[in-house]
Amino acid sequence: MNIFNMLKNYKWINNNQKHDKALGENSLSSITNSLTTDDDFFTFNIGQQLNNSYLLNAWVNISINILIRNIARADYTIKIGGEDVNNGSIYDLFHRPNPYLSRYDLFKETAAWWYIEGEAFWWFGNDYTGGLPKEIYILDPRLMRHEHELYGTAYTSGSDYKNKPRRWFYHSNTELIPILSDEIIHFRDFNPFNPVRGVNPLLSLALELEQDFYANKANSQLLKNNAIPQGILKTEQTLRPEEADQLERRWESKYGAVKAGRKIAVLGKGTEFKPVTFSPDVIKLFELKKWNLYTILAKYGIPPRVANISDKTTSLSGKDTAEQHAAFWKYTLIPTLKQFEQILETQFFMRFGLKERGIFDLFDIPELQENEDQQSKRDIAEINAGLKTINDVLRERGKETKPWGDVWYKPQNLIPTSHSNQKGVKEVL
Repeated sequence: MNIFNMLKNYKWINNNQKHDKALGENSLSSITNSLTTDDDFFTFNIGQQLNNSYLLNAWVNISINILIRNIARADYTIKIGGEDVNNGSIYDLFHRPNPYLSRYDLFKETAAWWYIEGEAFWWFGNDYTGGLPKEIYILDPRLMRHEHELYGTAYTSGSDYKNKPRRWFYHSNTELIPILSDEIIHFRDFNPFNPVRGVNPLLSLALELEQDFYANKANSQLLKNNAIPQGILKTEQTLRPEEADQLERRWESKYGAVKAGRKIAVLGKGTEFKPVTFSPDVIKLFELKKWNLYTILAKYGIPPRVANISDKTTSLSGKDTAEQHAAFWKYTLIPTLKQFEQILETQFFMRFGLKERGIFDLFDIPELQENEDQQSKRDIAEINAGLKTINDVLRERGKETKPWGDVWYKPQNLIPTSHSNQKGVKEVL
């Protein structure tokens, strides 16, 4: 009997089957139907909007893609004693985690699950038997359950961390696949409700996502019902329906069909056209969507200009735009990258007793680079003050050093002050 049959009577299995059914409804047709069917607007059901927000909400999708593609730009380097490691088993593991995954996609997909579910899982693969792993695979956190969840002993906020689960289970379509805790690396954001699992970062925005969802549906319905004719043919004669159709066809054959899917209205005697204007309630929907947009961006720490949004009431210069892009890295991306570094240091490098460490190299990120002139002035000032040598600056810029560049020269009289010449310097001074 496999593990799925052994555990199929547990309540969790039934709940998980419902979860799988919900996941199976993430098809294009179900999403389309959910946007077009009628609602009573009194029953609040935020599950679909929250669980499928990456698919259903445009700005959640845009925000997460902005975050993950920028995180993947940061090069993850392996260092030992401050020097780069460019070969070896650890370098190969992070350079190509598995035959189907690149280093770029490794951290892009990890960040995607982090921002969608608040956690991510790395698995060492089917062939892992212990020791340093040779492959890394990314698992869907929505299909992961630990043993305490299976047996109805899920953690509470006061649970003892010593009772950390020894096994996890990956729920496929047919069975539960057991995975030992030693076979995974678990990226987990803070969760006040469960010290073992992460928490969906959009949970606090559940009502905003629901409002935006229904606002989109209301707008779609408005556009469908807003079939206002673009042109009118009016006559004082009484027209039969077939005569009106014939008149419309003759007009279109001579002057062409009306663009944008609009039609020509043919009005008979005594009929007058009055356009219908938008109500104030409809205008409020657009204001609501704008508010929800800025709420989503604020939740993910994305300045408006980074998302290519410009408020017409505020003029943004090139400097303002550069500052927003720099702030995006300093206050949103770098803290996340630092957290990833610490998780990997604890669960990978320290676990396996490695001397190497992994660091995200941000030197080549343009948004974090100062103006070249300002950087040159700072380098010159630090050289004159004796804080750097010329070779120090050249190494920082990735350029070839000079044979004489490790000697500092005092600006006033260009006297070298290397250790071999200290006595002569004192005599001159």
